[in-house]
Amino acid sequence: MAMLANIALRTVLKSSAGVLRENGALCSALSATSWTGSPALLVSAPRASGVAGGFAVPPPVRHYARAARRTGPESQLSDLSPTMLKMDYTAVPIAQTTDDIVKRLLSLELASQSEKLKVKKEQLVAKVRRDENDRDSVEVRVAVLTARIRNYQEHLQKHHKDKANKRRMLMAIDRRKKLLKQLRLVRYDSFEKVCEQLGITYTFPPEYYRRASRRWQAKKAFCIKLFKALQKQRAEQRLKMKKSSASTGAAAATTKAVETH
Repeated sequence: MAMLANIALRTVLKSSAGVLRENGALCSALSATSWTGSPALLVSAPRASGVAGGFAVPPPVRHYARAARRTGPESQLSDLSPTMLKMDYTAVPIAQTTDDIVKRLLSLELASQSEKLKVKKEQLVAKVRRDENDRDSVEVRVAVLTARIRNYQEHLQKHHKDKANKRRMLMAIDRRKKLLKQLRLVRYDSFEKVCEQLGITYTFPPEYYRRASRRWQAKKAFCIKLFKALQKQRAEQRLKMKKSSASTGAAAATTKAVETH
């Protein structure tokens, strides 16, 4: 009886092991189908070594969520040649005769953004300046502001949440607009030359900037009323001063007349 019991136990264990193998193979096939999208890839998928009925592990998928590269407008510094020297070394004669390694270190190829912007400002200033020693005219200031504004615009296209640089750009635009307005009234030929050389499109400001709301109209009426009351008070004070000066003059005249008699 004990022998028969051992044989029956071995038979049950073998059948259960076979069922487990079939279930493992079925689960691995389903997992490979759901991961790779095709049951044909189950053959090439690696299996867990040393485990009967192990799950198939699909190869990892790389770069499946890579963002598309954005191609923005061309930068104003793209026309600068990398072989040009920096601003601090253009007037040094020995910088022209050094070897190639030193020239590369002194050139714009390894220069920073600020050093390239200095060269661009100098190029724009050379287009509109009145003479070689002109460094503080309205035309020169407009050229410097133009280079700075375009640099801010390129920066904000990449970092559109940079509020501080956006504020600086708007302040520079307002300053340049005032300078162009002044130049247009004083020297119109220079104004046209600056707009043509720098590529600036001058637009006339609107006649009225703010929307006339009820609150603004009430505030304006109150300011006008206050101004009129102040003008009336000042007029009364001037009248009192005139009367007092006239009375003092009359009193002085009478005293003088009495003294003469």
